[in-house]
Amino acid sequence: MSLAFYRKYRPQKMDELVGQESTTQIIRNAARADRLGHAYLFYGPRGTGKTSTARLIAKLLNCEKRKLDKKFHTEGEPCNECVSCKEIESGFSFDVVEIDAASNRGIDEIRNLKDAVRTAPAKGGSKVYIIDEVHMLTGPAWNALLKTLEEPPAHAVFVLATTEFEKVPPTITSRAQRFVFKKIPKIKILEKLKIIVAAENISIDDDALEIVAASGDGSFRDAESLLDQLSSAGEKINVAIAENLTGRTGLKKVSELTRMILEGKTGDALTHLHRLNDEGVNLAALAKDLIHYLRKVLAIKTNPSLEKFFENELTAEEINQLKKLTALSDTETQIKFLKSLITAYTEIRYSPFPIVPLEVAVIENKRVP
Repeated sequence: MSLAFYRKYRPQKMDELVGQESTTQIIRNAARADRLGHAYLFYGPRGTGKTSTARLIAKLLNCEKRKLDKKFHTEGEPCNECVSCKEIESGFSFDVVEIDAASNRGIDEIRNLKDAVRTAPAKGGSKVYIIDEVHMLTGPAWNALLKTLEEPPAHAVFVLATTEFEKVPPTITSRAQRFVFKKIPKIKILEKLKIIVAAENISIDDDALEIVAASGDGSFRDAESLLDQLSSAGEKINVAIAENLTGRTGLKKVSELTRMILEGKTGDALTHLHRLNDEGVNLAALAKDLIHYLRKVLAIKTNPSLEKFFENELTAEEINQLKKLTALSDTETQIKFLKSLITAYTEIRYSPFPIVPLEVAVIENKRVP
């Protein structure tokens, strides 16, 4: 059985954690100074590197080469060559315990964890407990975990990961070093996908790969899983195949639809919209893409210097296209249409006729001669 892309290409070094540079820099500096903490709380959207970073901390704490080679120690990276690093990478290390709090959320499980914490590491110098989806723990379970976090054994390190920071009690957050993991920019996801495509000899159009990166919605794991699924198509992956699988519309089609609407070509826009609907495009996703795209048009129209903030989401060619669209209608018209799109997006999710709210939004934008 082949290994999933998101596991096969999981970061093995701190340098490989793309998009979280400030977090990795702090952790590397702490590793160089032998000041890694006893409790960490990683929070942010799914697929942004929280669990990967937790495993890298486990490697840093137990890497045999770091203990023996002072020069290598200053790099703040695991060697990925020693027995401890390889066992952690393969998931067979007795010194790294991963717990899914979604299915082990009760007080009994945490009490068992408290008993196990007292056990010394099997090989390395530290025993690392990674608790994923930690916000799912029950109230009594939190209380049981609190004392252990406050006064853990010298060999124990806890890494808590969650997508819902607000559900973690303040008594827990105050006892851990907190790091926020941000959504990954589309351009960064696209760069990594290109590396995978080259390594796996996958034949895919650039526009199709852009759809996969956008569909990841800031998550490396989601984008890599989609690419993994597409790689089984058995033929060159084009835009049509990518759109059919993801239900997303390529940026070029979104840009084209926006241009028709802003030019007041209502008939052409409605024809284009129906064509996309017949192709099976997810209309809620299309409305969302249109909202984000038109927001960028408005932002650049209002303040051209904002262009630099979109460089991680769009290529230079795509930004130039945005600039061209800013001149197609006045600001008031664009704001009115954006508000109509937001209303349509809200209605699409609950309407048995999802195309109707979008049609109304397009028609409302029709210019009076």
